[in-house]
Amino acid sequence: MEITSHFFLNLSLLTIILFISLVWIEKNVKFNYSKTAAFFCLSVMIWICFLFSYEPEPGILLDLRIIPVVLGGLYVGVGPLLAVFVILLRFFYGVNAGFVFTVIEYILLSVIFWYLYPKFWAMSAHKRISFSVVLTIGISLITLIFFELSSAGVNQFDIWFALFVIPPLGVGMAVYIIEFVIKTIDMQQKLIITEKLEAVEQMGAAISHEIRNPLTAASGFVQLLKEQALPAQKRIEYLEIVQSELESAERVIQNYLTFSKPSLDSIEEIAVKRELTHVISILKPIANQNSVEFITNFAILGIIEGDKQKFQQCFLNVIKNAIESMPRGGQLYINSIYTNSQIIIEIKDTGSGMTDDQIKRLGEPYYSTKGAKGTGLGMMVVFSIARAMKGTIKVKSKVGEGTTFTFIFPNVYPSSS
Repeated sequence: MEITSHFFLNLSLLTIILFISLVWIEKNVKFNYSKTAAFFCLSVMIWICFLFSYEPEPGILLDLRIIPVVLGGLYVGVGPLLAVFVILLRFFYGVNAGFVFTVIEYILLSVIFWYLYPKFWAMSAHKRISFSVVLTIGISLITLIFFELSSAGVNQFDIWFALFVIPPLGVGMAVYIIEFVIKTIDMQQKLIITEKLEAVEQMGAAISHEIRNPLTAASGFVQLLKEQALPAQKRIEYLEIVQSELESAERVIQNYLTFSKPSLDSIEEIAVKRELTHVISILKPIANQNSVEFITNFAILGIIEGDKQKFQQCFLNVIKNAIESMPRGGQLYINSIYTNSQIIIEIKDTGSGMTDDQIKRLGEPYYSTKGAKGTGLGMMVVFSIARAMKGTIKVKSKVGEGTTFTFIFPNVYPSSS
């Protein structure tokens, strides 16, 4: 069983190379291989087959070169090129009867593969496996006939088992693994597409819900404004409501755009104390309505780089959420800390707080601690802007005691130590 031993060693090496190749393809997620790379890999496999070929008689080389040739011809479409490569390699082992048989056999195979390749991929996966094995059996039979006609004195069981069983077995194993990898990657791609479609549907539903409410209210007041007998004071009041509702719809759209495109429009130096003071002044009326007291302690120094408008939008969202978490009033602490390399901004409220599960889900698409009243866009925007400005966010909270948001940004002008 010397020939069989050689063939099993050869098959083991081919399996290892095939496994490494398929792992590389799987890591690239998509089954988008380069034919050049595939041809190189299959050529290496053929070269290894020649290195470990068995020569029962001078001029006759027995190996498993047919396995990479079948794989390349049916699955990659490089069968004619591989056939030429086999003929060239065989030429270096001597021009004899074995070489002539190789030339005839692989010229015919190149024509067969050229014809079969487009039809092969039209088959189902099960039929592709069966067809590959049957084709290999046919090629093995032709090789056996040539061997029986040109040699003698070799163990018949050994040669028949080696040439008739191992090549189809090797091809069967290889194509089954390939089909399994193709099926797995195809399922991954379909899952990704499904998740994307689901995300689009959820985002569309969330945005349409948030926009429809203010637009419906604005539309109603526009109808009231059409009344001729409407007093001037009421007209002004209704116009202010319409404007407020349209601004609310615009904020939803702006939040979505900021999340979908978190890149910064412009990079400039941001004075943290000045910008946070500006944000607080904007939210002061809302805080007064909720009986929330601002307690601030800003470091004199503190310059970071980023988009000033998005910086304001980020902290408007966080501070507004903090105010809304204290409907019965409370204290809102806003501090900035200057260190050698970082600017730390802390926002601490004395509101309702959050559970550990709620903290973990902060920033997820469509997740909001406000329940049906919120879309989660606000916190999605906060996390997106912080990442775009090379910042990190840490959240600590306890139910009934409040929440602390800690923002850490790189300092533009680190002090030397």
